[in-house]
This record gives sequence, structure tokens and C-alpha cells, in this order.
Amino acid sequence: MLKAVIFDVDFTIAQPGPDLGPEGYERLGRRYGLTLDPARYDDARRAALETLERHPELDHDEEIWILFTQRIIEGMGGVGDTHGAAVEMEGAWSHAHHFELYDDVIPTLEALRARGLKVGLLSNSGRYLDEFVAHHGLTVEAVLTSRAHGKTKPHETIFLRMLQLLGVAAEEAVMVGDTIEDDIEGARAVGMQALLVDRVGRFGPEAGALDDLREVPVALGLR
Repeated sequence: MLKAVIFDVDFTIAQPGPDLGPEGYERLGRRYGLTLDPARYDDARRAALETLERHPELDHDEEIWILFTQRIIEGMGGVGDTHGAAVEMEGAWSHAHHFELYDDVIPTLEALRARGLKVGLLSNSGRYLDEFVAHHGLTVEAVLTSRAHGKTKPHETIFLRMLQLLGVAAEEAVMVGDTIEDDIEGARAVGMQALLVDRVGRFGPEAGALDDLREVPVALGLR
């Protein structure tokens, strides 16, 4: 019997606002004497993702994301104190007001709670999710970040800790997220169900992903 639904945060229920996008990088660059081209942002971010390496023990390591951000800045043409700029930009990701909820989030959470289900948020993030929840007016039973836990998804212990916080067994919970390895495979490895969200068509129709969170109750067979 399903008792809880756990959501990833970034690009599942929330997207970064303008300050974390191409123009935000350009403004940040000016403060560090860097000339950054917003038109190069997408290619720079894609290239940075291709070289991104997670911690070998799946430890939460903020330096990995600072390096990732620095590579974006350099890919946008930055020459100079790119590390300092990257530290500031990475710090901006920790603030709730820099994020916007997708339109489908509130109605989906309300629909799930109306059916008596618990809701949790689980994120590979250094963000303070209590602040995020309060800022966006969400009602959830538990939050957990890799910074607070020490390990990142897909490490099994972060999923098990979230289940413990919610007071449910693995077979009583479903994970909803936008990454196959971290969210879907990580959750299934501990015995949870999992639903993939693909808002921009990254994975193709064969992945069986949802493109709107309002499809979650139907996908779970809830009436």
C-alpha cells in the first residue's frame, strides 16, 4: 500500500530563476571583471556536464559543483578570477528565492495529500530545504539534502534515511525525479517504486517518462 511520495527538487519541482541563468552569469562576471557571453551558456553547461565527475564514495562535495560552475564560466569566455565567480554563483544556488516552482507542483502535492499520502523532498543539494519549503509555501512531512546526510543520490543510505524520516517502508514509497541514475535507479535499488519526469524530452518516448507532475496520481493508480 502506497503511503508516501518523495520528490527530487531541482528540475523536478523547481527550476532556477534568471539570476542562475545566462544573464545571471553575465551580471556576475562583470563584478569579477569577466566578459561572459550569454549565448554560449547552453554549450558551456553541456560541456561542463560531460566532464562532471562525482565523488568516488558518493560523498557530498561542494567543490565538485564549484569546478562545474567554473567550467561554465570559462566556457562562456571568462578569463581571470573564474574560481571566485564560481564560488559566488554556487552559493546563490543555496537560496530559495532564486528558484521558481513549476505550475504543476502545488496541484499535484494537494492531490496526493488529499489521498492521505505523505510527501518528502530529497535533493543532492547544499540548499536548506526548510527555508525552501517555507519560502514557496509547501506542506511536506520530511526534507533531506545530501549536505545534511553526507552522501548523495544514488547512495542507498540517503534513500533509507528519507524513508526513516517519513516512517514508511521502501515498498510503501515512490520516488519522483528527473535523473535515471540518481533518482530512478537509486530508489529502485532499495526497493522503492520510481517515476521519471522528463519536462524537455531528454530521454525519448521509450523511457516512459511523465512530462507533467499532474500525471503522477494517475501513474500511481490513485483514484
